[in-house]
Amino acid sequence: MTDVGWLDATAQAALVRDGAASPQELLEVALARLDALNPRLNAVVHLLADRARAQVENGLPDGPFRGVPMVLKDLIQEVAEEPFHEGMQYLRDLDYRPPATTELTRRFEAAGLVVCAKTNTPELGGIPTTEPLTYGPTANPWDLTRTAGGSSGGSAACVAAGIVPVGHANDAGGSIRNPAARCGLVGLKPTRARVPLGHLYGDMFAGLVSEMVVTRSVRDTAGILDAVHGPGIGDPYSAPPPERPYVAELAGDVKPLRIGMWTGIPGGRSGLSGEAVAAVTAGARALEALGHHVDDSHPPALDGADAGITLGRIVMVGTDWAVRRWERITGVDVEPAQLEPITRHYLDFAAKVSGSELFDFIEHGQLITRAVDRWYAGGHDLLLMATVAEPPNLLGELQAATDDEVPRALKALLPSLWLTCWVNLTGQPAISLPLHWTADGLPMGVQLVARAGREDLLLRVASQLEQALPWSDRHPPVNAIG
Repeated sequence: MTDVGWLDATAQAALVRDGAASPQELLEVALARLDALNPRLNAVVHLLADRARAQVENGLPDGPFRGVPMVLKDLIQEVAEEPFHEGMQYLRDLDYRPPATTELTRRFEAAGLVVCAKTNTPELGGIPTTEPLTYGPTANPWDLTRTAGGSSGGSAACVAAGIVPVGHANDAGGSIRNPAARCGLVGLKPTRARVPLGHLYGDMFAGLVSEMVVTRSVRDTAGILDAVHGPGIGDPYSAPPPERPYVAELAGDVKPLRIGMWTGIPGGRSGLSGEAVAAVTAGARALEALGHHVDDSHPPALDGADAGITLGRIVMVGTDWAVRRWERITGVDVEPAQLEPITRHYLDFAAKVSGSELFDFIEHGQLITRAVDRWYAGGHDLLLMATVAEPPNLLGELQAATDDEVPRALKALLPSLWLTCWVNLTGQPAISLPLHWTADGLPMGVQLVARAGREDLLLRVASQLEQALPWSDRHPPVNAIG
């Protein structure tokens, strides 16, 4: 079974269909790899081995990924009667266990995927590094002294290290794309409301949050999107349905596109590192070689600091709402000492915001959305830019253990956050692809952003780039397979 370790989920599912491997075999191999590597990575916080074995023994649905093991991020997606803490000491102290399984998790399992563990996440997903003070930092398998990104860093570390081929992820400001970029993976943030947030939520943080996965291949991302997209019962709104299955977008030629290239950071913030510029440049060269027209252009609306500041304000108010929501659900007040310094900083800001001011923030975000879309309407199909501003940061650089460290941590994390968060504000789809590695072997992701509803276009071009600059043979030094 060691021979299947670096196969993607699509290939592993084919082995099960052909009788060359059983779901039991794939699950036990994944659990053994997790047992061997998690002490070094700290990627998993709740093991669901007994539940996963019971699911396999009871018979799995005949979905497209039947028998393929996956991990579930311990944020938003709940599994009935299993521990669920969202990186919070407060929920861990309560040993909180939800009464029901969320809709997206049910869709993963209906597709035949086997959830075998819950992964580490920063407190309430609030920062782009997976270093919760409650559970400790998740290490990057490319370099154990560095962050795996966040807030889906636990899932990304598991996939990058070869423990499982699929890791659930969600994204309110870059939390799918950031860890994908840090760990050498594919990370798609879908169009707003493409994937449901039910049954617990209609939307979150005024529509900033999207759900999906991190994978090792574009075809896995397309196949899983096919399996889970579409509105749920009672959703307040939904994305327009695709014209055909997303996996069908991976075949055939792509007509020449007009693609804007940007090596800046929204808001005119500090410049990209040389490695980030090299990553974008490599992507631009590959796109031109594929016949696309690449020009130096980007939406002018992103030159101001408005998008990042507006999103940050909504996130801080949303974090306060999330804390109060948990108090309402559990009936137990949160003590300030149970929250991390950065979370307390968010709550301090939120306490000064009125209801009408929150609607001002939301309105301003909608105006930015229209301004950005005018650039696409003017003739550009895609925007190419960096996913992160520099190679993976050293552990500790982006987290604050004390109140005094909050300004330093926020200053360090903002450049990469500015690159991704505006896409959550506008609701557009974006995909991060591992197109560049540094001289010392660290991955650098490159981001493509399309108009709302155009995941089909993103996946077509991503598939082209995967063939032009393949990454399937690149594996981190810390892995479960060798």
